[in-house]
Amino acid sequence: MVKALVFLLCLAPTAYLAWGLLYDGLGPNPIEYITRDTGDWTLRFLLISLLITPARRILAKPALIKYRRMLGLFAFYYAFLHFLTYIWLDRFFDVADTLKDIAKRPFITVGFASFVLLIPLAITSTAGWIRRLGGKRWALLHRAVYISVILGVIHYWWLVKSDIRLPLMYAVFAAILLGYRLYVSFRPARP
Repeated sequence: MVKALVFLLCLAPTAYLAWGLLYDGLGPNPIEYITRDTGDWTLRFLLISLLITPARRILAKPALIKYRRMLGLFAFYYAFLHFLTYIWLDRFFDVADTLKDIAKRPFITVGFASFVLLIPLAITSTAGWIRRLGGKRWALLHRAVYISVILGVIHYWWLVKSDIRLPLMYAVFAAILLGYRLYVSFRPARP
């Protein structure tokens, strides 16, 4: 029941966008609105999925782990919508022009790299893939999410030119969550 509710809450941003499209509520530039909104939700879901591990340890709630895969897949879902908005509504599926744009503009290059890193994570998010790859190799592959979130924050930071408050907030949260992982990895073992 709780998992179904979390699933529906994760779809709420999509429902809000659909409502805005139907009722002309996305402002004067709906393509820009959709692009920004899906990008923001990608970063939010990446950060929320990274929050699961420290939250379950600090709060002593190991059951939180059952939500991490779903949250990570929603991060990919919103990243896919973000990319789809760019390639479809902004570039009209002009692949050559899109590739030139990716190569020419650094913020798009790092954003695209962040998206590409999420693809194998989404594909291998099933229990079957964990068995096929083996737990250690699967865990190593899924550490690519750390690079993806860093690139996502850089993408957003380089995109905005003056008001960096929101990318800075994402950067601080990412630094805290990644810093926690570094701390846990390098702290001395308890006797």
